[in-house]
Amino acid sequence: MASDGEFGPFTNRARVAWWLFVLALGLVAAYLAYSFIGVIVLGVFGYYATRPICRRFARYTDSPGLAAVTTVVVVVVPILLLVVYTGFRIYQQVRRLLFSDSSESIATYLNVSALPADQQAMVSSLLRNPAQLVSQPRQVLDLLPTLLQQGTLVFNAVFGGLLLVALAVALSYYLLENDHRLARGFESLVGGEDTVAYAYASTVDADLESVFFGNVLFVAAMTVIAGITYEATTLLAPAGIEVPLILALSVLTGLTSLLPIVVSKVVYLPLVGYLALQALDAGRGALAFVVGVLVVYFLVLDILPQTFVQPYITGRQLDMVLLMFSYILGPTLLGWYGFFLLPIVFIVMLEAVRIVLPELVRGEPLTPTISLGHGVGSDVESTRAGVSATDDPIDEAGEDETATEN
Repeated sequence: MASDGEFGPFTNRARVAWWLFVLALGLVAAYLAYSFIGVIVLGVFGYYATRPICRRFARYTDSPGLAAVTTVVVVVVPILLLVVYTGFRIYQQVRRLLFSDSSESIATYLNVSALPADQQAMVSSLLRNPAQLVSQPRQVLDLLPTLLQQGTLVFNAVFGGLLLVALAVALSYYLLENDHRLARGFESLVGGEDTVAYAYASTVDADLESVFFGNVLFVAAMTVIAGITYEATTLLAPAGIEVPLILALSVLTGLTSLLPIVVSKVVYLPLVGYLALQALDAGRGALAFVVGVLVVYFLVLDILPQTFVQPYITGRQLDMVLLMFSYILGPTLLGWYGFFLLPIVFIVMLEAVRIVLPELVRGEPLTPTISLGHGVGSDVESTRAGVSATDDPIDEAGEDETATEN
C-alpha cells in the first residue's frame, strides 16, 4: 500500500484545484447576488424584521413552515398592502392637486409626454371623448402603436415591481422556515460555537434583528400615536379645519420617525402649514388652534419618540445617529435598496472592528470575544444563549429519535 507522502503532491494539487473551483463558484454567487441585490436585501430585511414574531408563532406549532406562513400572511402581507395603499393615496392626492382634469391624470400613466404635441392632444381628446374611436378610426390606428409601446413600458415597470416584492417575500419565508438549519450548517462549517467566525456571525445576526425588528416596532408604535393625534386634531378642530389622509400621513410619520433630529418634521410641519391655510378662512380663533396644534405635534411627534418611545421599544441599541447616516446616505449612494443595504454593511463593519480588528492590529491570537466597544452592539455570550434557546424543536426531536435508534 502506498504511503501518504507518496500521494502528497497529488493531494495538494487536488486541494488547490478544489479551492480554485470553490473560488469560481463564489465569484458566480457574488455576481448573482449583485444582479438581484434589491431582492436579497429586501428579503433579508423582511426576515430580520419578523423573525421574533415567527418564533413566537413557532411556540404554538410543531411546523416551522406553518409558523413562517403565518408570519408572512399576518405580518408581511398587511404591511405591504398598507405601504401600497399609502403610496397610492399620496400619489392620488398629488395628481388631484396638479391636474383638475381626470383625463390629463390618466394620460400621465401612459407617459404621453414622450409623444409629439399633436399625438398628446389626440390622446387627451380620446380620453375626454372615447366615441372618437368610432368616428375617427384612422387617427386612432396611427396612434395605436405608440400607445401600445408606452403601455408596455408601464406594464413592465409594474410587473417588475410586483415580481421583486414577491421574490423578496419568498426569500423571507425561506429564511424564516430554515434559519435554524442554516445556522447549524454554518456552525458545522466553521468548527463550532467557540470559533471566531461563529462569534462574529452571531453578533452580526443579533444586531441585524435588533435594528430591523426594533425599527419596525418603533414605526408601528409611532404610526398608531400619529393616527390618534391626527384624528384628535380633526375632532377638536373648529369648523373648516380637517386633517386629510389621516392613515397615509400616520404611516409617513411613523417611517420618518426613524430619522433622528429630522424625526417627523417633514410630515407634520407641512401639515400644520396646510391647516394654517384652512384657518385663514375660519377666523383668528382657528389660527390660535393651529398654533396649539404645532406645539402638541412638536411634543408628541418629535420629543416623545426620541426621548421615551424609541429607548423603551428598542432598548440598548447601536448608535442611532450613525444608523441615521446609513439610512440617509444609502438611497443616495446606491438607490432605493441602499436604505436596507447600507445599515447591513455598517453592522458587518462594526462587529469586525469590535471582535477581529484589535487582535489583528496587536498581532495577538484571534479569540471569540469582544475586544473593543463593549456595550455598543450585541454581546457574544447573550447571542449564544439566544441561539440555544431557540433551537428548532422538530430537528431536536429528530436527532433524539436517531440517537435512540442507534
